[in-house]
Amino acid sequence: MASIDKWSELRSLASPCAILLMATTMPAAIAQAPSLRGVDIANPLVGTAPLDRQELIGNAPPPGEPVYSGQTSPGARLPHSSVEAAPMNNNIALTYPNGVPTPYYYTNPTMIGFTGGGGQTYGGNAEPVIMPVVGDWSAAPAYSQAYYDKTREVAAPGYYSVYLDSFKTKVELTATRWASLMQFSFPQSERSNILLNLLGHGGTIELIDDHSIRGISKGRESIDGRYFVAEFSRPFTKFGTFRRSPGDDRGWGIGNKDVAPASRSIEGDYAGAYVTYQTRPGDKVLVRMAHGTSYEQATRRLRQELPGWDFSAVRTAARSAWDRLLGRVQVSGGTAKQRSLFYSTLFQSFASPRLIAQKGERFTDSNGKVQVATHDRYGPVPFWDTGRNQIVLLALMEPDVVQDIMQSEYEMAQEKGYMNTSFHGDNAVFLYLGAWKRGIPFDYAGVWPYLRKNATDPKGPRDYLAEYDRQGWIADIVPQGNPSPPYAGGKAGAATTLEYAWDDHALADYAGRLGKTEDQHRFLQRAGNYANVFDQLTGFVRGRTADGKWIAPFDPQEPYYNFMMKEASGWSTLWLAPHDVKGLMTLLGGREAFNAKLDAFFSTPYTPKGICRDCTGLIGQYVHGNQPDQQVPYYYDWSGQPWKTQALVRRILNDMYGSDAAGYGYAGMDDQGATSSWYVMSAMGFYPVDPSSDVYMIGSPIFDHVRLEMGGGKLLEIDARNNSAANIYIQSMTLNGKRWTKPWFRHADIKNGARISFVMGPKPNRTWGSAPAAMAPSMSDAAGRGE
Repeated sequence: MASIDKWSELRSLASPCAILLMATTMPAAIAQAPSLRGVDIANPLVGTAPLDRQELIGNAPPPGEPVYSGQTSPGARLPHSSVEAAPMNNNIALTYPNGVPTPYYYTNPTMIGFTGGGGQTYGGNAEPVIMPVVGDWSAAPAYSQAYYDKTREVAAPGYYSVYLDSFKTKVELTATRWASLMQFSFPQSERSNILLNLLGHGGTIELIDDHSIRGISKGRESIDGRYFVAEFSRPFTKFGTFRRSPGDDRGWGIGNKDVAPASRSIEGDYAGAYVTYQTRPGDKVLVRMAHGTSYEQATRRLRQELPGWDFSAVRTAARSAWDRLLGRVQVSGGTAKQRSLFYSTLFQSFASPRLIAQKGERFTDSNGKVQVATHDRYGPVPFWDTGRNQIVLLALMEPDVVQDIMQSEYEMAQEKGYMNTSFHGDNAVFLYLGAWKRGIPFDYAGVWPYLRKNATDPKGPRDYLAEYDRQGWIADIVPQGNPSPPYAGGKAGAATTLEYAWDDHALADYAGRLGKTEDQHRFLQRAGNYANVFDQLTGFVRGRTADGKWIAPFDPQEPYYNFMMKEASGWSTLWLAPHDVKGLMTLLGGREAFNAKLDAFFSTPYTPKGICRDCTGLIGQYVHGNQPDQQVPYYYDWSGQPWKTQALVRRILNDMYGSDAAGYGYAGMDDQGATSSWYVMSAMGFYPVDPSSDVYMIGSPIFDHVRLEMGGGKLLEIDARNNSAANIYIQSMTLNGKRWTKPWFRHADIKNGARISFVMGPKPNRTWGSAPAAMAPSMSDAAGRGE
């Protein structure tokens, strides 16, 4: 175990990372005009690239695979929209290199196509794929790839453009809430083609007249419907259909495609159509498209949202929608790069959940039945990811939207019998309890039976619940031969125990608010189960076999993935008790030992044998590129050394976002807005370590001034005097003019609007926020048992 003297090594955290030349990361106009609005400097390309410094990447990825990027999309969309007009430069039909079907990876040099809706959680499932091709073409899944000019690639909120050098064709994309619009500017050619195809599961494609194509996907129900209608601004005279030949399993090769010139309909795998134009230089062909639960709904959406062909007007409207949202936060100070990263991550924070139907519209529910929405209906919240932070950002900025999101989840629970969850946690309670504590009106008593059922019914979505309830922890089966990690087939027993204990603490608090004392006692007792997988001998969370024995051999830095841990090592998983940091401190031997362990965590070299694809963005054993330990930099706020939190937060903001050659890199996956939300809130100076709580932990703000418009017209303003890349340490703080000595505050302190003022300096103020009485609440405190 590291000693407290490890802080001498950690002092390097205060050193700002080398800032890339502005010309490589943003237009010169942005660097010269810091007063531009957020919508003007948000760059949707941020998050699409991987980090490229080996010390940040560690030993990931395995040979033959790319480093994980943020896997964000640079496509044109509206906030929370299910429709996105987006580029596709990753041929996921032939390879699956990124763990999830992400369609765009910044460093890839060729474009495969563009999508305009019909997506799932990740855009690689969006269909149909549309591609302009000049001259010869290849049918899917091979596609006709085109080199494109990175210097002419433009991404802005609601707009995307790229120039395809191979075809001398400019592509521009924009979107409305329910429809996408694509504009192709062709060169002179006798064969300017537009190809349109479904994915491998296939479906039906029809050319219904000289300017319209429609189809039905046989894939799983997409967010905005399996039916689509696409219309072209110019009639086509040459056309045909294609598909992969029945019985062909290779997916590519000469002679394995059915191509039928002049055919108007086709069914099968990769079913598609092509149309051909004779074009002069600069001739434009536009394609507008919408999806729905029927052709009628898709057509109605298309007519209502895109009655004409005015690309500029649609682009302007999309920009205005983003301007209204991004404009709710105004920042000044910092560098031009930091401001651009802030608004870019804020943009990506609204990637989920996605709107399925507006009030009064028809949609397909969880059981496949077509219903009429009684409110804006949203898709599922990715609770293992954004449930840790982004839901709090939404509650601050969009409380009305959060009401509809909670109602949507409530209705999905009524349809399925259980509340949605994800991965190895059951974190829906974080959304509801956190919103309740932030004063968002809702039928909290009504949703309780479903939250409770998830946590008490062994047949529900909590895996291994009977085992957890009976013995207080979840055992793992040791893989045959105890293979070197990662091992993907396990129960992640130790990590799952921690997740469930965290959930149970929130459920206990929820039950107490409803006056259900028996449930409150039951869940509060289970909330301490995290200690049952803590091994005092090694000082780590560790897996156990069914007979209760600790699993051996055990190396805390190995990323066991699903064996004992979940996408994390023993080092990362150790800290997964945000509801009881004080209790964890006690397990580790008290405040001094806790700080020594934290110091070791952030300084022990990362040298595991196993490879975790998701584990990038390293500071010692800390992995910023995945969710399990992203809250840990704020733990020094509990342990009397908040200046270390301040240094770490600054280092992460500098190194884990945009420190690559492109300036667009993320550490690991964004996971639909989670990693982006970490940046947004940390850059403002605070972070919700436990989203079910109303407590915000204080870090180190990077801007001189932040003005955040909360719900109900309330303003939160944050000032940081003497702030700079060197002055990263808080010297003093006031809240509404009153001296503040705690490294945390509650939502009640800011709910009616507030002004937080910091004085920053180049050296730690070791007296500010360090007194034992300044410690934030934990379950182990009587005050933390029912906040």
